[in-house]
Amino acid sequence: MSLHPIVQSVTERIRQRSAASRRAYLDGIARMRDEGPLRGRLSCANLAHGFAASGPTDKQRLRAEPTANIGIVTAYNDMLSAHQPYETYPEFIRDTARALGATAQVAGGVPAMCDGVTQGRAGMELSLFSRDVIAQSTAIALSHDMFDSSVYLGICDKIVPGLLIGALAYGHLPAIFIPGGPMTPGIPNRTKAAVRERYAAGEATREELLEVEAQSYHSAGTCTFYGTANSNQTMLEAMGVQLPSAAFINPGTPLREALTREAVSRAVAISALGTDYRPLGELIDERAIVNAVAMLMATGGSTNHTIHWVAVARAAGIVLTWDDMDALSQAVPLLARVYPNGEADVNRYHAAGGNAFVFRELMDAGLMHDDLTTVADGGMRAYCNDPKLDGERLVYVPGIDRSADDTVLRPASGPFEAHGGLRLLRGNLGRSLIKLSAVKPEFRTIEAPAVVVDTPQALNRLHAAGALPQDFVAVVRYQGPRANGMPELHSLAPLLGMLQNQGRRVALVTDGRLSGASGKIPAAIHVTPEAARGGPLAYLREGDIVRLDGEAGTLEALVDADEWAAREAAADTAPAPTDYGRNLFGFNRANVSPADQGALSIACGPATTDGSAWDYDAEYDLGADAAALDAPHDSKDA
Repeated sequence: MSLHPIVQSVTERIRQRSAASRRAYLDGIARMRDEGPLRGRLSCANLAHGFAASGPTDKQRLRAEPTANIGIVTAYNDMLSAHQPYETYPEFIRDTARALGATAQVAGGVPAMCDGVTQGRAGMELSLFSRDVIAQSTAIALSHDMFDSSVYLGICDKIVPGLLIGALAYGHLPAIFIPGGPMTPGIPNRTKAAVRERYAAGEATREELLEVEAQSYHSAGTCTFYGTANSNQTMLEAMGVQLPSAAFINPGTPLREALTREAVSRAVAISALGTDYRPLGELIDERAIVNAVAMLMATGGSTNHTIHWVAVARAAGIVLTWDDMDALSQAVPLLARVYPNGEADVNRYHAAGGNAFVFRELMDAGLMHDDLTTVADGGMRAYCNDPKLDGERLVYVPGIDRSADDTVLRPASGPFEAHGGLRLLRGNLGRSLIKLSAVKPEFRTIEAPAVVVDTPQALNRLHAAGALPQDFVAVVRYQGPRANGMPELHSLAPLLGMLQNQGRRVALVTDGRLSGASGKIPAAIHVTPEAARGGPLAYLREGDIVRLDGEAGTLEALVDADEWAAREAAADTAPAPTDYGRNLFGFNRANVSPADQGALSIACGPATTDGSAWDYDAEYDLGADAAALDAPHDSKDA
């Protein structure tokens, strides 16, 4: 089927907008590729260092060329349930590579923090910047010129975007992402949410809350709700850089092991020394980025990716904007209901048809590009298949063509909603995002007085004192990237959800982030420009009437224009972020780009002809475009 006209037009405008930077990026990876197999340019001393600790077989293969050597970049640690299974992967990958006549070495590790542990804590202010550290760590891991292909062991939150950005800096290398799979189902997510809200109301003990949390997060594997981690997995498959339907096979199963073995085999087959060379930087083009966004919208994925995929695209020389995402959301229907957008977890989503079903529906409806080259043979149409075991052999069979559970998955001809999961909001308070799919229609619009605070803790204190109005819009400002690293404010969800259950009308407006697990209440997040840049939230006052209309896509302060123009920006009353390691990230906060430009605190993407980093803002005048759209204070907006 031909492409939907909106998908086609968005892809074309991204291609045209990105022409210069994409060409510069491709020229850069071509130069790296043309210098030949990486180990071939090492001196004897360099190379001897590179294989000194290898066993006899690997050492001989690394000395003699050509033998594909796979670089393993791992985000293993055993505190993260999603990453604990990776402990044994390097040895398994090495053994598999040896059996294929190749070699593999752990190139390096990257940090992997857990947002689930740091929610509401000081550590959450390091979360977004950890993505940039991971990207730099990935580049360091690959810096030894020892590798002909690469595999990436990472699943969660900022970790996959960081690995992607780092891998794209070495875009001449083929790359495959290897997931670890989700934990098996625990208690229903709605049960957990209900106890959280009871605890916020003082109706449940800490012991009761801890028990229900422990039953939910109960074993190795990715958390089973459809947050940022699991959205990562579907988007990787939508871009063709992870094996088909590999995302949601549980850890420790024979099929999980077979998929890992096949990923290593493909990494060897598409290596720089093989006959089927598929460099990552060429695979991830404008079409792949559009596919990832389409998948995000169709499945109601995490709001965090409205930041992360802008940054990933830039790493490939591609300029993606929130307007592109919003346009795609208007065209792509919502096909999945997975918590927090529904009752199901990702295990049930996979059983209902999973990614293979959604990909077939989107491609057949012209809502996704099916002409990509991918790490798997057969291109994107191969991603409509499901993996099975025939004895010990991995085989792929066609995925189901009808949903096995229409409360979880529906066809494009009969979706849950005609539009995608996310929506861009515009108005005199700036530009922001809302995860509309998680909010019931009757709660998608609110007009109420603002309760303005500079920390989430301040809102909790107002509630404890009984000082919150019956209906209100909680405005939590000075939470953007420049202010304090843009933490997630998921810790407010139980409180606001409880108040909504009481029949009160509540909403959240913030220049911070909200977890991919959050839903239920209307929340305008990532407000740009942020308050710390002189954005509109700095001029909002207690009691101002705020109107948030998710259906119309507007966010406004209903304040007299003359009064608004006369106001001065309010000072940030939050404590300075100088402890718990936050002092180490002062440079990142000072130099970070706005949220709608990826919230990047590092140079990202191609270099210019003089060797300096590509300046996307100067090249495309994105800052001027944003200011023209957003600024309510022409003379004051920074």
